[in-house]
Amino acid sequence: MFRALRRSRNYRLFTTGQIVSNVGTWMQKVAQDWLVLELTHGSGTALGITTGLQFLPLLLFGLWGGVIADRYSKRRILMLTQMVMGSLALILGLLVVTGNAQVWHVYVLAFALGMATVIDNPARQAFVVEMVGRRDLPNAVALNSASFNGARLLGPAVAGVLIALLGTGPVFLLNAASFVAVLLGLRAMREGELVPSEKVKRAKGQMREGLSYVRGRRDLVIVLMLVGIVATFGMNFQITVALVAREVFHTGASSFGLASSMLAAGALTGALLAARRATRPRLSLLLWAALAFGVLEIITGLMPTYWSFLALLVPTGIAMMTFTTAANATMQLSVAPEMRGRVMGLYMFVFLGTNPLGAPLVGWTAERFGPRFGIVLGGAIALTATLAVAAVAAPRGSLRPTLARLLRREPAEGAGTVS
Repeated sequence: MFRALRRSRNYRLFTTGQIVSNVGTWMQKVAQDWLVLELTHGSGTALGITTGLQFLPLLLFGLWGGVIADRYSKRRILMLTQMVMGSLALILGLLVVTGNAQVWHVYVLAFALGMATVIDNPARQAFVVEMVGRRDLPNAVALNSASFNGARLLGPAVAGVLIALLGTGPVFLLNAASFVAVLLGLRAMREGELVPSEKVKRAKGQMREGLSYVRGRRDLVIVLMLVGIVATFGMNFQITVALVAREVFHTGASSFGLASSMLAAGALTGALLAARRATRPRLSLLLWAALAFGVLEIITGLMPTYWSFLALLVPTGIAMMTFTTAANATMQLSVAPEMRGRVMGLYMFVFLGTNPLGAPLVGWTAERFGPRFGIVLGGAIALTATLAVAAVAAPRGSLRPTLARLLRREPAEGAGTVS
């Protein structure tokens, strides 16, 4: 399960820093939302604006982040972006503790954080293979997801206690300090043990080149299509779970927090199970995981009691994380090294950048037709998309043989690239 950590000193340093920083990041997310509500006297619109501003750079500039990752040293890019992110948290913390924070400060800093994330995301994703190599990449991707979801369990709980005792300002300052762990880990790495991809020289049309590369790779298009649809419509639990907890089961904030923790616990379990796999993921695993996620999400939305709803969130989280870790590893292992930054920039754009587009639609649907329908609709779209992608993968055959072949082995075209 932990073979990438055992084999790579550089990855151990990286993961240690990420664990500390991820806890701080989740603490800041809770504190930022709470601060906005305090400054605006409970404005949900202001909260939505803050979230939108943080995701907006990914929509506008997400593909450029991949170009930058291919041009420069990914380790140095990460050192720069982590310093910027830490500085932004420090500025917000100082504004709060000195009593000068205003909501427009939060807006500006949220947008700036989104800009740093645009560059950080593809570089961080593509840097993993340089630390652990192709053999251990699927394991490292799964361990990264486990670290993220473990922090998702711990960070909000710690933030809640600290906000109650000290207010939001110290939480931002602690998050700023957490970036020191990442920077120290990156600094202490042995550069000779890294296997960096060849840097791409600056030239015109490199983003178009990356898009053309993906467009010419049918296997990559298949994965991106599936990830884009499932993530956009099926992974809006921050909206649907809150609405179901409050409007259907008439529970309070603590019960919503418990529901979020159950989903995170399932995601953590799924990541650890993915880390145990000894072989690289196949397209069949991706399809089975997407099918299971769609079915489980539909069943979760139909659960009659709060406790049965909680119970189904765990396997749903497992299926969700199995799907996302398999998709991430498949994309990274299927591309030429000099294209990895641009491809992962496009992957993160599809995976995260489309969320602000799907979230309002799912939220409106839940409000118009009921919270349960919002979850069921997301699962139904994920399920339908999986069947459609399976059919598109081999359009010359009928759906049944297509599904049979895809679930048994890879598509006829590009079989060697996605296995």
